[in-house]
Amino acid sequence: MAQNTGMLSRDQLLHLFHSFAYLTSLPHVKKRIADAVQDNQEPVAVTTAIQEEIFLEMGVDPNFGIACLGKVNMAYENDRDLMIRFYGFVAKEEMACDEAELGTDEFAKKMHDQHDLHTQQLEMLKYMRKFHVDDQSAILEKLHEQMQNADFGSWASIMPVEEIEQVIRGRTMPIARPN
Repeated sequence: MAQNTGMLSRDQLLHLFHSFAYLTSLPHVKKRIADAVQDNQEPVAVTTAIQEEIFLEMGVDPNFGIACLGKVNMAYENDRDLMIRFYGFVAKEEMACDEAELGTDEFAKKMHDQHDLHTQQLEMLKYMRKFHVDDQSAILEKLHEQMQNADFGSWASIMPVEEIEQVIRGRTMPIARPN
């Protein structure tokens, strides 16, 4: 009888994450997801079916297993390593869906753009570390405002060095007061 009570163990979740990552990297599985998109189906329906197949192989009731995934945040909130792996699993599912929807070339371009964005964000954060904590807070405040104004577009999460320095100068300029 398949497991259908309690919560999935850490080892069961890790097995699911590993198996899912492996399966979604296989060409025939990628094609299965892409074929679903071509048939106007949601790619997430296929990735969920793949997860259900893994649960069956593990001796876990698929509906129960899927329901447990919705509880991972609460059940394992203090297990930092597992939570990192869980979010990696979620990201892997999103990537599998994106690749199926975009096609190989567009997906590769998107991943390249994401990599460039992350590189620029890291460089910006490294540069910001040179400044006092109060200045860093001001920069992050300005960045948040910039992102809100751009409706949280990903490229709005970068602030050029010149703008960072302008924020710092704006904080250190004395306020002119009339006599």
